[in-house]
Amino acid sequence: MKNKVSKRLKELREEKGLSQAQLAKELNNQISASAIGAWELNKRIPTIESCIILAEYFTVSLDYLAGLEN
Repeated sequence: MKNKVSKRLKELREEKGLSQAQLAKELNNQISASAIGAWELNKRIPTIESCIILAEYFTVSLDYLAGLEN
């Protein structure tokens, strides 16, 4: 799952043309740019709360974010 969230998050962020810092700002700094970077590099796994924030922002399901559905 870790690798799938990493890839999906990066894809979604890049589709919107956002840097990690810009995404953090869009999320009202609820999630830091360094956390986003660590997730995208597979250095850390996001919490379920963070996944919910991301899924709501990108208007995707948690299953999609986790790579369980296309």
